[in-house]
Amino acid sequence: MTELAGALTSRLQALWGPAVEVTEVRPMPGGASRESWDVGVRAADGAERRLILLRDAGGRDRTVSRNIAVEAAAMTAARGAGVPVAELYDHGEGVLGRAYLLMERLDGETIPRRLLRDDAYAAARPGLAHRLGEVLARIHQIDPDRLPGLPRVDALGQLTGLYQGFAEPRPALEIGLRWLREHQPSPVADTLVHGDFRTGNLMVGADGLRGVLDWELTHRGDPRQDLGWLCTKAWRFGSASPVGGFGSRADLMAGYAAGGGTPPDEPTQRWWELYGTVRWALLCRSQAERYLSGEPSIELAVLGRRVCEQEFDVLLALGHARPLTVRDPLPDREYPPVRPHDRPSGPGLLRAVRDFLATEVGGSDQVLKFHARVAANALRIAEREALLAAGQEQAHRKRLAALGCHDDAELCAAIRDGSLDHRSAEVIEAVTAAAVDKLTVANPRHLALPG
Repeated sequence: MTELAGALTSRLQALWGPAVEVTEVRPMPGGASRESWDVGVRAADGAERRLILLRDAGGRDRTVSRNIAVEAAAMTAARGAGVPVAELYDHGEGVLGRAYLLMERLDGETIPRRLLRDDAYAAARPGLAHRLGEVLARIHQIDPDRLPGLPRVDALGQLTGLYQGFAEPRPALEIGLRWLREHQPSPVADTLVHGDFRTGNLMVGADGLRGVLDWELTHRGDPRQDLGWLCTKAWRFGSASPVGGFGSRADLMAGYAAGGGTPPDEPTQRWWELYGTVRWALLCRSQAERYLSGEPSIELAVLGRRVCEQEFDVLLALGHARPLTVRDPLPDREYPPVRPHDRPSGPGLLRAVRDFLATEVGGSDQVLKFHARVAANALRIAEREALLAAGQEQAHRKRLAALGCHDDAELCAAIRDGSLDHRSAEVIEAVTAAAVDKLTVANPRHLALPG
């Protein structure tokens, strides 16, 4: 941290003069792909300023780094078009050791559970869906030809390639991808696409939207992707309101039209929402792959167990499943002793450690506190798996055998080529049962959330 503070001081003095002083460099929680730092600066006249530094996390390849100039250009163009975006002060590749963006710190809140529940934002929530529609329309009116190097993304092709790259059969995603292929809407003209416009990447104050954050995935493509992504179930955070948990699709589309955009029809919007669910499943799996490939991170590890949330949501969106309540097997469970070992038993020790992580670790260190909560959740998953895995594995084998499939790979091939279409109801039943079993271990509360 001292080294980073020194590098920041040198860079800011080069930009703003030798009297600039960095007074604080503090890590911020969250962000699986980038480090976030809260930076305090004292100017030559004694005025205090707060900056945000976003920097590529260590140990990663340089794919994102090579696009940092495009991201910076997109932010600048959006700010010029009236989109609320933080003022960008600097960006680059090597001055701070890795690719980085240095910008003003906007006041407000990004944490979804606070935005969707706290009284402080109660007055802002009713107008947010309309406002977000207006802002997206402004983004989509920026000419992508003004941004040299802006990547062109074939949305469905990108998903298909990502899925095939894992070589990991997932029947629920096969069902979702096949439906997307068979119902793809007609194309429209390319625009600038934010790529990650959703709750969690929006800075909100008591008076409404204050900033659009995280332009890392910006590209040229179908503007309807942003509208669908904002309404994807994952970004509602348990709320029944489809637009980021804040409001209705009607309000979003009214705002989009008021801002000069052309709202998609309902089937097209639903297509992009399902696309978003499949996309988030694969992005979770991509992040988990970093952990599986040797990058140490409890956050990346646990993301691998969130894929099944999106698998169930795919089935829910297609009408193949419905919300249901499943009792969590952990609360108040008693574990008998395992002789000759003493008490508490192994699962009992897992409970003791997760309670310690959830209640006692972190204190005022928000980054450590966040990771401790993630680690406590990982232990809950491990404890449920220890209780249920044997029976679930046996049930899964029986379901596959009843369909004439040896494993998930054979079932995926049959879904893809249609050879089991005459038994589609049985296929759906088996795939849904598997998703329910996985979620009963990973996050049983997710099963009850509305579609």
